[in-house]
Amino acid sequence: MKQKIMVGIMLWSSLWILCPVTIHAEEEQEGNEIEQSEKVAPKKIDDNNEIVSLEKCVDGDTANFKDSEGNIFKTRFLAIDTPETVHPTKEVEAYGKDASNYTCDQLTEAKEIRLEYDPAAEKEDKYNRRLAWVFVDDVLLQKSLVELGYAEVAYLYDDYKYTPILQDTEALAKAKKVGIWSEEEEKEEQQETETKEETKKEEDEKKSWIEKIIDYTLGQIFKYIDKLLEKIVKVIEDML
Repeated sequence: MKQKIMVGIMLWSSLWILCPVTIHAEEEQEGNEIEQSEKVAPKKIDDNNEIVSLEKCVDGDTANFKDSEGNIFKTRFLAIDTPETVHPTKEVEAYGKDASNYTCDQLTEAKEIRLEYDPAAEKEDKYNRRLAWVFVDDVLLQKSLVELGYAEVAYLYDDYKYTPILQDTEALAKAKKVGIWSEEEEKEEQQETETKEETKKEEDEKKSWIEKIIDYTLGQIFKYIDKLLEKIVKVIEDML
């Protein structure tokens, strides 16, 4: 009897120990399900808009997305350019990693990612990347990148829908000297110095070239004078 009582106590204790663990696991699973349900599933809204899911971060202005049909495609963010981080022939540029990390964080944490295709732009570029405006929870990602100084307005081949907004934002970022624009003044001074040095070098080369011409001309004159004096001396000697 005592053994049965002891076994019963041990079983009851085990249930008390395992119960919180089981409840916690169920709560964690339920929390994950709720978190997943908060993200909007990929779907096509119309010809120019679609909800997508993030497949892979690439860099500051490029990412891989998945559409409602399960197609995975690379997308280049329209009308901006961020410093390089993964270019095969270029070194990592200043603020490149900042831009890349910011973009990846925004896309990863987004509840909804919407791509908007601009009627004035080609839907794909020559590298078969889609070109789109990227909205993260209804906030234009291109604008956020430009505002932080992580991107500049670029590759404008037509009057795109949100270009004026980006240009105004870029003007403010330049005025505040944030991100890539914080080094703009230093770059201008460096370019000015390089220009002065190049000008001085050209002037020195030009001066050297002129000096060579003068030396050659004077040398020819002196030779002529020497020959003329020799003739005069010879004529005088013959007269004597």
